[in-house]
Amino acid sequence: MTVTIYIPGDSGALALGAEKVARAVAGEIQGRGLDARIVRNGSRGLYWLEPMVEVETETGRVAYGPVKASDVVALFDAGLASGGSHPLSLGNPEDIPFLKRQTRLTFARCGVVAPLSLNDYQSHGGLAGLRKAVGMTPADVVQTVTESGLRGRGGAGFPTGIKWKTVLDTAADRKYIVCNADEGDSATFADRMIMEGDPFVLIEGMTIAGLATGATKGFVYIRSEYPHAIAVMTAAVDIARKAGILGTTVLGSPNAFDIEIRSGAGAYVCGEETSLLNSLEGKRGVVRAKPPLPAIQGLFGKPTVINNVISLASVPVILDKGPEHYKDFGMGRSRGTIPVQIAGNVKHGGLFEAAFGMTLGELVDDIGGGTATGRPVKAVQVGGPLGAYFPRELFDTPFDYEAFAGKDGLIGHAGITVFDDSADMLKQARFAMEFCAIESCGKCTPCRIGSTRGVETLDKLAAGIEPDKQIALVTDLCNTMKYGSLCALGGFTPYPVMSALTHFPQDFAPKPMQEAAE
Repeated sequence: MTVTIYIPGDSGALALGAEKVARAVAGEIQGRGLDARIVRNGSRGLYWLEPMVEVETETGRVAYGPVKASDVVALFDAGLASGGSHPLSLGNPEDIPFLKRQTRLTFARCGVVAPLSLNDYQSHGGLAGLRKAVGMTPADVVQTVTESGLRGRGGAGFPTGIKWKTVLDTAADRKYIVCNADEGDSATFADRMIMEGDPFVLIEGMTIAGLATGATKGFVYIRSEYPHAIAVMTAAVDIARKAGILGTTVLGSPNAFDIEIRSGAGAYVCGEETSLLNSLEGKRGVVRAKPPLPAIQGLFGKPTVINNVISLASVPVILDKGPEHYKDFGMGRSRGTIPVQIAGNVKHGGLFEAAFGMTLGELVDDIGGGTATGRPVKAVQVGGPLGAYFPRELFDTPFDYEAFAGKDGLIGHAGITVFDDSADMLKQARFAMEFCAIESCGKCTPCRIGSTRGVETLDKLAAGIEPDKQIALVTDLCNTMKYGSLCALGGFTPYPVMSALTHFPQDFAPKPMQEAAE
């Protein structure tokens, strides 16, 4: 019987040496004359244990990690091919506490299947949602998604069903589905993990969106910094097309839908939907004024659904299991699960998919294990570089769109960056302004000029020049940027700046001369 050994080909695992491990394993298989094959799966998202090697045994999978190439000989000597005991043995990966505590709906197959195996995908429930959608009316598909309570996982939290209904109800000779895979926030990697580890679920979700709205063409806009994701998605689209999932007759139905992969050029602002549309059209990535909304007049002037990767990848399970099953998870208006990405100075960094409602403290202290340095947690930034900094006093905040908004924060793409007590929050506030100044498309004055003046003002504050005056000025700048900017880049930059100023005022106080010199 051929033994199957799983070694992630996911970018995160590759960055940690998975390719060297795969070569070493292949060498041992050949050198020992073993009847074994290597499958390059996606990552399960436990990055402190990557590269995590898994072997299929008669009693299920056995995991080992983190594995270095230098460990491979000893692992085979200990009986890796049959799940033998070794200091790196982790047992059944499903029993690892970090994984066992999750509710994996969207990421159920990630790290389990061979990403480009359509047979693997279908044997683990793939295409069940699309098959149901093919037999439904577009209005019924939209209603199903609406009833599930699914909201945009890209940051805004806008109800997905409402967006789809707008496109469905807008008459046009052509409509589009655009997947925003320009994942640019710090501490975010969920989109990349799905595209590299379970690409067919995104293709299935986009195709369902097409059937629901009358769109016949989809585009996946992937940031150029994700070459592996681009390669996997390109190959998956080709496989899906040849299998009749995409094309003129989706799964043999009279409905047509096809997908094209497009690579972005690395501009953070192209994560904003209207800038993304301009980029797709071959124009400069600058923000468009709204109205008209993209759902009415979007790509090439046609009605367009623009959804994030995770939003679209969550649709198949909703169609398969039903809206009530999905809606049963979560709290308040935040329904279903959210893939929280834990990163920064943290012991257990990785992807944790769970129902909305866990507190920030649980995610950082319990799931994340506190800081990697062992020092106290000082601040946690949620929502990427434009997210607010939360101090420990706010760690009882539940992971919920409205709960975070009530504390002047935002969930965004659900990336969590942890900082220990050595972090200087004045420097972090300055970074936010500098980031905005660099990444601004330049179209609106509050963002373009406000961020530049913000950097200058915070530099004066750091130098101890009239601190009260600088704090008043940066507060005024933030107010102008928040309410006057054309898009969220300038509008959200005040979140990290003002939260740092509000919760960590001691870091903005004039420093003694000796300390300042150091």
